[in-house]
Amino acid sequence: MRSKIINDKGERSYALVFDTGDEPVSLLTRFAEEHGIKAARFTAIGAFSEAVVGYFDWQRKDYDKIAIREQVEVLALVGDIALAEGKPKLHAHVVLGKRDASAHGGHLLEARVRPTLEVILTESAAHLVRKHDAQSGLALIRL
Repeated sequence: MRSKIINDKGERSYALVFDTGDEPVSLLTRFAEEHGIKAARFTAIGAFSEAVVGYFDWQRKDYDKIAIREQVEVLALVGDIALAEGKPKLHAHVVLGKRDASAHGGHLLEARVRPTLEVILTESAAHLVRKHDAQSGLALIRL
């Protein structure tokens, strides 16, 4: 992954370019940790050779993992970064397009980039914090 600051007036923005084989969930999280990012939002487009998306099962309070084991276009990847237990935590949703023009989506759990993923990440001035929500079982942003 390569990165470059593209705006540092007001809210700082970065362009991040991922290469074939990169795993974006872990690398985005590590980027936030290394750059001291406590709150941010991001969007991305590109393609994956495979991905695992999640659908939140309300009854079990956990994600059903859905593996997509084929080349797909990243039609939309949107998310945020907020602190959870003092560390940056990524929350991302993705819509993936298949060869037949069908689309699949969900919570992005993991993926492998092929050939690229282009991310624009904008750091927020106000810090966001996630706290455990007993009703859902999820770490939700508390304002």
